[in-house]
Amino acid sequence: MATNLALDDELLNEALKLGGLKTKRETVNTALAEFVQRRRASEIIELFGTVPYDDDYDYKKLREQR
Repeated sequence: MATNLALDDELLNEALKLGGLKTKRETVNTALAEFVQRRRASEIIELFGTVPYDDDYDYKKLREQR
């Protein structure tokens, strides 16, 4: 999909160098993929502490049964 974007050249060049990537296209695609990954991870992190847990659960006892 062809798209024209007005990007900050300094920021794009810095990302290009930091990422060790060869093209601006590769840099933008990598940045977008990392952005999506971070947002999805933050959604998972928000679930921490919301799942009920069993006080009687004993993982050590389960190990002994193997």
